[in-house]
Formats: sequence, structure tokens, C-alpha cells
Amino acid sequence: MEMEGKIWKDGKFWLIEIPALDVLSQGKTRKDTLLMVENLILEMMKTYFEDEISKDFIVTVIDYKKNVIGITTNNNRLLLALSLIRQREKSGSTIREASKRLGSKSPNAYAQYERGKINISVDKYEELLIAANPFEKLRLRIT
Repeated sequence: MEMEGKIWKDGKFWLIEIPALDVLSQGKTRKDTLLMVENLILEMMKTYFEDEISKDFIVTVIDYKKNVIGITTNNNRLLLALSLIRQREKSGSTIREASKRLGSKSPNAYAQYERGKINISVDKYEELLIAANPFEKLRLRIT
């Protein structure tokens, strides 16, 4: 599973945006910017999933050239969970509100997805993204 991002040069700086993670970073060179976003995502993972991240956790940034990059990890459950958290936070929604949009009476059921406890199919991920942030339509890229 891979999340798509964009990289481009704006004046003196390179910029990277990963919409699914609500991340924007910049650097002076393309290579530095790719490394910075990799480290940023790793630190975000450590912040949100402190007890789940082990020493062998890896974030990989793939530079497809042109303006496209891919982000992947060796733990898809946590990457998808981070995306759900970031989209819900971006929308200003609570777990209870996201759960209600799913038609669930139990916020704990939705929270299990954000904790990375449940494997998520592509169809379920799309449904959860809409519940987390109904104001933004994200494109999914399946690799």
C-alpha cells in the first residue's frame, strides 16, 4: 500500500505535499526534501503510535521523478490509521462524530481503526476516510 504525494520546486525551495497525511514539507534540494518528509512521517508515527513503533519500523519515500512520490511503511495498518487521524483532525471532527457518520453507535469501534488495531480493506478505508473528513475527497492510489 502506498500513499501518493507531490514534489515540486517553488523558487529556491523544493516542496512535498502528501494530502492523505495532511503533510507539507520543504527543503533546499530535492534529496533533502525527500529525506525530511521521511523523517517527518517517522516522527509523526512515533508521536501517534509510541507503543506500536519498534526499531525495525521503516518509512520509505519513493521518488517517481516528475512531480510524484510514494510513501509506504512496513506496517500498513499504522499508515492507514495515521491517515484517518490526520484527516479527522483536519476536518475538526471528534471520534464520536466520525463514528456517527459511519452509522455506528460505538465510538470505540471507529477508534480501533485509528489505533491501527484492525486491518482495513481498500473499500473500508475509503468509507472511513469519508467519515473522518467528509469535506475532502482524496484520490487513492493502489500499487
